[in-house]
Amino acid sequence: MKNRTKVSLFAMLAIILVIGACGNDKKESTAETSSEKVEKVADKQEITVTTTAELATLDSALYTDVVSSDAIGQIFEGLYRIDKNNDAELGIAKAEPKINEAKTVYTYQIRDEAKWSNGDPVTADDFVYAYQKVVNPATGSQSSNQMDIFENAEAIRNGERPITDLGVKALDEKTLEITLTSPVPYLAKLLTGTPFYPQNKKVATDLADKYGTNSENVIGNGPFTISKWDGTNLSWAYTKNKNYWDAKNVKLEHIDVEVAKETATGANLFDGGEVQYTGLTDEFIQKYQGSENYHEQPKALIGYLGFNTERENTGNVHLRKALALAFDKKSYTEGVLIDGSKPLDGFIPTDFAKDPKNGKDFRKENGNLMAFDAKEAKAEWELAKKDLGISELTLEVLSSDAGSAKKTVEYLQAQFEENLPGLTIQLKSVPLKNRLDLTRAGDYDVFFGTWTPDYADPVNFLEIYQSNGGINFSKYSNPTYDAGITEVKTSLATEPEKRWDKMLELEKQLIQEDAAIATVYQGAQAYLLAPEVTGLQVLPFGRTVSYRLAQVN
Repeated sequence: MKNRTKVSLFAMLAIILVIGACGNDKKESTAETSSEKVEKVADKQEITVTTTAELATLDSALYTDVVSSDAIGQIFEGLYRIDKNNDAELGIAKAEPKINEAKTVYTYQIRDEAKWSNGDPVTADDFVYAYQKVVNPATGSQSSNQMDIFENAEAIRNGERPITDLGVKALDEKTLEITLTSPVPYLAKLLTGTPFYPQNKKVATDLADKYGTNSENVIGNGPFTISKWDGTNLSWAYTKNKNYWDAKNVKLEHIDVEVAKETATGANLFDGGEVQYTGLTDEFIQKYQGSENYHEQPKALIGYLGFNTERENTGNVHLRKALALAFDKKSYTEGVLIDGSKPLDGFIPTDFAKDPKNGKDFRKENGNLMAFDAKEAKAEWELAKKDLGISELTLEVLSSDAGSAKKTVEYLQAQFEENLPGLTIQLKSVPLKNRLDLTRAGDYDVFFGTWTPDYADPVNFLEIYQSNGGINFSKYSNPTYDAGITEVKTSLATEPEKRWDKMLELEKQLIQEDAAIATVYQGAQAYLLAPEVTGLQVLPFGRTVSYRLAQVN
């Protein structure tokens, strides 16, 4: 790691110089060394950071994990971007759109100065190409259902209409018209999401299946470019994009990224001055709380179990309910995670969305669904065994090999085997990219994963489990549920309270009645940030982090 070497050598040189000037005064020596180091880093505007897992893809149509979304978010920008207050502001769009009276047709002008990193102009056709790619059934995008806001999108992704019928048109090189199925009050926030980034049509078309598979096979239009990722390695780098339309306000020149799957690795690198930002979990929270480098905030991230409903055993609703009820979430969050995460007895997290009528929090209003209950879990287990004609069962639980994921499934293994006698759990922990491949292929019984919404509306959670939509790796399918999601997105879009009540109803159906998934916890974000780094955004939903506004002082 070049940056590590530079930092370490510089620190050693600074210590030698300070000791020579100040004798054995350790306190003064440390202060001067720190000052010299900050000055050196500030002069170059370079930082090194960690992330929790390997990159899977740089294709905004194909990502399914937060690490890939984070990387894509550094090198691309959509019509809107996230401002310093986590609200949507204009990005590639140069002005707010013209909107028809029905609030279904939006016409955007793209900035004349918006360019791709290779110098090509960003065009309306680049947006059309990217959105059509996401919705095209041949692409296999797990984000395709997010395009349902556009006219004809659902019919296209179901193979009933050609992709050219999508309600996204290039009126000329710099004019983009989008036609919505129905009004979308949260449209600006939605369009900041990763699936709504443009792609350079010529480059992406020429590269075909190779697009986004490594840093050489992608070009962006965002604050940074990416390099040094060959598709499998555990490090890469961002460099300031000189062609970015707002480059004058991007201060960082270079960011080295290192994968640290274990929290201890990132913490040790931070303590050694080799990284300036790293996430924290477990006992490291207690170790660093109170220090000037420690920060924490709630996040709309959820940890959950997905069940393969196409397999005989996990296709049984009583078995799924038994598993959902059989583990102590409070004991897990307070004794295993220890990072500020909270038990989650529902799909929609706390402090995420409020009732438009009375301002009540969604989670509190809908109550605790499938909370830990060992007695009820055993009763459902008995019903499952009767249905399946078995007395014992072995299930495999799949997870990534990141430290927190491994600890989670180890805890669940112990809880399941203790509270459901006759059940044996085998664990399979693999790199995140492999875990995603296995879940997409349906090659699992139960998997543990995490997910963060792109925007603050409950439908962004609920739409995942539409048939053939989102990251519905469980292959859950219920016509009533599908119809309800369609109502929320269309006929109820302009009736806030009825829409809200329908979403409350749908969550109960998904979690309480069908047990399509089992939620484990709502996450929090704890991290270490060097005091000389300011403006770094750790985001409460959507992507984890943005470096666009960061700088070294």
